[in-house]
Amino acid sequence: MAGLAESGSNPDVDLLYDINGLAKDAPPWFDRVMEFVGEYGLLLAIVLLVLWCWWSVRRRGEEDAASSVAALVWAPLAAGIAVLVNVPIRGFVERPRPFLDHQGLEVLVAGKNDYSFVSDHATIVMAMAVGLFVANRKFGLVALVLAVFGGFIRVYMGVHYPTDVVGGFALGTAVALLLSPVAMALLTPVTRAVERSPRVGWLVRARGRGGAGDGADAVVPGARSERAGAGASERDLAA
Repeated sequence: MAGLAESGSNPDVDLLYDINGLAKDAPPWFDRVMEFVGEYGLLLAIVLLVLWCWWSVRRRGEEDAASSVAALVWAPLAAGIAVLVNVPIRGFVERPRPFLDHQGLEVLVAGKNDYSFVSDHATIVMAMAVGLFVANRKFGLVALVLAVFGGFIRVYMGVHYPTDVVGGFALGTAVALLLSPVAMALLTPVTRAVERSPRVGWLVRARGRGGAGDGADAVVPGARSERAGAGASERDLAA
C-alpha cells in the first residue's frame, strides 16, 4: 500500500494535493477552524446527535423505545470495535503519513507519526453515523453528511490520503452493519430490563410516557371501562 504513494501521477496523490492545496490558499484563521473541526468538532457533533436522538426517543416513550435505545447504544460501541479492528490493519499495511513521502503539503496538525491507513477518525465517525442511521433515519442522514465532511477535512489537513478516508468509511460501515443484528440481539434485552427498573427506567422511557412501571399503562385494556361500569352498577343498586 505504501507503494501507491510513490508516484505523483497516482490519482490518490493528485487528489491529496488538490484538496490540501485549498489549505494553502485559505487564511490562517480558517485553517485553525478546520483543524479543530477535523480533530474534535465533527466527532463531538455526531456524539451530540446521538444524545439528541436518545433524548427524543425516551421523551416520546413509544413501545419500541427499548430497541431504539439499544440501537443508539450500538453506535458508539460500533465505533470502538471498528477502531480495534483497525489496529491490526494498520500494522499490516504500514502506510506512512502522506507528508512523510511528499513535499509541499500544508500539514495543519503536527505530531502524526503513526501509520496512515486506515484513518481512525474516518472509521469512528462513519461507524457512529451508520449506527445512528440504523436507529433513526433523520438523525442518521445528518450524521452521515458530517462524517463525509470529516473525511474531507482529514485530507485537507494533510494527514491522510483520500484512500485512507475511503478505507475508514468502508471499515466503519462494515462493522456497524454486519455486527448490528448480533448487537441488537444482545443489547435489546438489556435496555428492556433497564426500562422496567423503577430507578433507571427513565434512561429508556421518560416518566409518565407509558413505561412498564407506569400504573396507568399497566392496566389491561378494557379494565378501566369495566371498573367504571362496575361502579355505575353499584350506584344503580344503591339507588
